[in-house]
Amino acid sequence: MCGIVGLHLRDATLYPQLGALLTDMLDAMCDRGPDSAGMAIYGDPTWSPAGEATVSLLDSPIPAGELADKVGAVLGVTVAGHDLDPTIVLHAPAAADAITAAVRAIAPAARIIGFGDDLTVLKGVGNPIDLANRFGLPSASGWQGVAHTRMATESAVTAEGSHPFSVGPDQCLVHNGSFSNHMSIKHQLERDGVVFDSANDTEVGARFVARQLAEGVDLEKALLMLNETFDGFYTLLVSTADSFAVVRDAISCKPAVIAETDQWVAMASVFRALANLPGVDNARIFEPEPEEVYVWHR
Repeated sequence: MCGIVGLHLRDATLYPQLGALLTDMLDAMCDRGPDSAGMAIYGDPTWSPAGEATVSLLDSPIPAGELADKVGAVLGVTVAGHDLDPTIVLHAPAAADAITAAVRAIAPAARIIGFGDDLTVLKGVGNPIDLANRFGLPSASGWQGVAHTRMATESAVTAEGSHPFSVGPDQCLVHNGSFSNHMSIKHQLERDGVVFDSANDTEVGARFVARQLAEGVDLEKALLMLNETFDGFYTLLVSTADSFAVVRDAISCKPAVIAETDQWVAMASVFRALANLPGVDNARIFEPEPEEVYVWHR
């Protein structure tokens, strides 16, 4: 029993409120996943400044400021480092893959948990709202955010095991449920050269989707392919730099509700997480149908 929330803003006047709105939504999910949490924000000017790439990581043996200096020396640019314990966020006027390569060379024990031109991923163990406040989520701005509260069932309670799983550029996947055949799919992906960072079944789904996107498949088709390949029960929220998508399995036993207005699209595991959004009284509110992929684009 995990909790999912996501908010895709259509109205730019709401961008400064993204973090505050997402924090309020997350607060309603704490009872569904009290052991750890993760958040992803698209477009925050502090964590992901325009014209720079951002990399989020865990388990660095080197403090944020020192790591930023070392990465900057390798890349020949100024790198900013944010210590959002236990997450470190780096951003610089360089390609995301160049920053990640430098991090891996300098701190090979560090675990990359998010990267891209617009995306910041934050993860930690403990009460989700305590984490959100410690990270500064209420002050964040941007056009899109997702968050997840976790009640672990498939792997240990660790920051790296929390959602979202971000394994492709500007991509995130959060999951409520369980994939029953994920090990066979994982073994096939490993035979094809895919490397995994955890024992979490959700990472298998995220790697599967990221591979399809990397091969040129659009997000809707990638999620239809996931439906055809994965067994189990699940509700997924998948985001990219320009898309926000929801899909459920054929049985749809895991709760989900979507609300849509001219200003925003929001998804949550239960309605109470949507109840305080501006204009929700006039929203179109519905439960996503089994195996149907819902996609909104920026």
